[in-house]
Amino acid sequence: MKRLALALMFTALALSSAVADESCKAQASDKKLAGAALTSFMKKCDSDAASMCSSQASEKKLSGAAKDSFTKKCVKDATGT
Repeated sequence: MKRLALALMFTALALSSAVADESCKAQASDKKLAGAALTSFMKKCDSDAASMCSSQASEKKLSGAAKDSFTKKCVKDATGT
């Protein structure tokens, strides 16, 4: 049982680091987005990052200020802002 939990944790960390490697800001720059397209892309990317970070906080069983702090940093890292 511990091995399964450990494997899941490493998988989640690998996925989150892969997402964090290329932030929303970097992706927008690569795509050379500007104006309304940039705004739309950043809003969607921010929303996706917020839901991903919230689910990670739930997996870690965080609540209250710890959850808020984790989620805020996670979203900031994912969006590159």
